[in-house]
Amino acid sequence: MQTTGGKLIGLIGDEDSCVGFLLGGIGERSPKEPAFNFLVVHPETGAEQIKGAFEAFLKRGDIDIILIQQNIAELIRAEIDAHTAPIPAVLEIPSKGAGYDPHKDSVLKRAKGLIEGRA
Repeated sequence: MQTTGGKLIGLIGDEDSCVGFLLGGIGERSPKEPAFNFLVVHPETGAEQIKGAFEAFLKRGDIDIILIQQNIAELIRAEIDAHTAPIPAVLEIPSKGAGYDPHKDSVLKRAKGLIEGRA
């Protein structure tokens, strides 16, 4: 699949989530490294591999949004919270096996801090 100057969504999630989003058309395979704009996380996938994919997505100029399942984001919370640039936006999404906790979401925490700072 080739893009014509458009931007991509990066995805870090379990197999079910990745398959769903790929069926929706977000998949991209590039001849450059890293070749894909998604990482399928299995139970044996280590935090270092997740961190590496996240950092690679941050450096890519063709990704504007990174979706990451919240339970996976917990494994690299320090890196998620350290990313403060607006682009690529990092959005935490729920997974079917783990509930979504808005108190852990880095974007919502920053928004809450901005709102409370103005009050």
